[in-house]
Amino acid sequence: MNINAAIIDQRLNALQQQIADQAKAELNINPGEKLKALSFVYLAVKTVLDLSDDEVFDCLTEGGQDFGVDAIHFTEEQDAEFTVTIFQGKYKGNLSGEANFPESGVQALINAIRYLFDPSTVLDNINHRLSIKVEEIRSLIRDGYIPQIRAIACNNGQKWNAAAEEVITAARFGDQVSWEYVNHDQLIAMLQATKSVDDTLQLTGAAIVEDLNFSRVMVARIAATEIAALIDRHGERLLERNIRRYLGLKGNRVNESIRDTLQGEQASNFYFYNNGIILTCQKFSYNALQNSNYQVKVENLQIINGGQTCLTIAKTLRQPSLFSRLFSNDAYVLIRIYELPSDNDEFVQQITYATNSQNPVDLKDLRSNDDLQRRLEIDIAQLGFNYRRKKTDSTLKPTDISSGIAAESVLAVWKRKPHQARFMRNQHFGKLYDAIFTNDLSGTQTIIATLLYRIPTNKRRAALPSSHIFVPYAACFIAMQMGKYLLADLGCNIADLTHQNFAQAKDLVAERGDEYFDRGVQDIQVALQELYGSSKISLQQLAATFRRGDLLEKL
Repeated sequence: MNINAAIIDQRLNALQQQIADQAKAELNINPGEKLKALSFVYLAVKTVLDLSDDEVFDCLTEGGQDFGVDAIHFTEEQDAEFTVTIFQGKYKGNLSGEANFPESGVQALINAIRYLFDPSTVLDNINHRLSIKVEEIRSLIRDGYIPQIRAIACNNGQKWNAAAEEVITAARFGDQVSWEYVNHDQLIAMLQATKSVDDTLQLTGAAIVEDLNFSRVMVARIAATEIAALIDRHGERLLERNIRRYLGLKGNRVNESIRDTLQGEQASNFYFYNNGIILTCQKFSYNALQNSNYQVKVENLQIINGGQTCLTIAKTLRQPSLFSRLFSNDAYVLIRIYELPSDNDEFVQQITYATNSQNPVDLKDLRSNDDLQRRLEIDIAQLGFNYRRKKTDSTLKPTDISSGIAAESVLAVWKRKPHQARFMRNQHFGKLYDAIFTNDLSGTQTIIATLLYRIPTNKRRAALPSSHIFVPYAACFIAMQMGKYLLADLGCNIADLTHQNFAQAKDLVAERGDEYFDRGVQDIQVALQELYGSSKISLQQLAATFRRGDLLEKL
């Protein structure tokens, strides 16, 4: 028995109980081997993409007629591109960890990529959950956005064999599709990310060391090969304070530039082209009697800026071209090591926020210590709910509200920007932050918006009549209308929705939420008819309509 495979198997036993009811209700999967296999895919998606429980379940497409795609996730468009990640899981009860990912599974993923992302292909035999995602992706493609696809094969065994590798090569997808493999060993490594990283860094040349405001700073030069070795030893455990989701090589201009420099004749100038890497630690020590080429021992090491650079260096040097190894030996990176007190988390957050500008990042955690977020946490707690301003691995309870869902709900329901709520999530804690989290936003308004938003969000996953085919794309628009009807029943405007009428508002949502939902759906139906008349609307058209906010002037 493989020990890591056994640990994952034990984790799946607990996970099955957690998702059993939802799997039965939404995917018609009962307890048994299918549920265990689904739990494995669930765990892989959550661990690799670092998503919340609700976001993970929304990705699952298991249940027949799925083209071999067990889960699918896509990002918002950035620089005319977006990333689609598809998962296929193969889980065996045999915990030896020796079986290869099957060639048939690889072929199924190839067929899925070939047909699902071609907007001109008609897909009749496809399950409802996958169809909703695919048609939304196709609408983006028709609007000129280019998908960069990650195909991730997951099992509790070994990677695919040479024959499957030949099948991938023969598919000739080029740089637009990257192939990745995840098994029990990788999952364990990622799940261990919270462990302290202690190591020794081999620096090159001279270094500057300075005491500064009860902290110490070392500025030096390190070889790219040393960075690659560090990543190989510790992986994403080094990025706990940084961004866990690697943006990849293909389709990311910054990371492609890093790779091309490392593999070319300009590798010796890499030090001048790159912004460098910032690391924090609790303590670093070195032989101060030396003049250069220090070996620096570090405790509790973390990369807070330059994670993309480090992962790209490691990925590039793992698969070197004919001459890249020669070139990369001359590549160096500027490195800054900050020795900070262990109780200085807020300062580390501020450094991370200030320095992470090379690639777009998820700013939720970086905003978590804002005064507004702290104030909301206190306000919401007084009303019997818990505001999760920081990311947590624990399952969210009905009384828990994550900062991400709060932002989406408030922007849709009270700010009446449903298209921005649904399709601009990566900007909620960026340029839209001040528009959402205004000084007058109260805990009452945040809770009520979230409770309203949960209703269409939950219903969009359920089986719906054909007349409600737009609901999966229109949840934010429906929630917006529901907010309007709630305020009408309360006889007040949003400014008057306070802790004084919180109980009344909460009761109205519980008692009349389904009625508000039906009225919101009817509003959308009328607006769609005004916009398109009696013409038949395809799923791709619906996705584009709600993404652009075409209906706002009619609601």
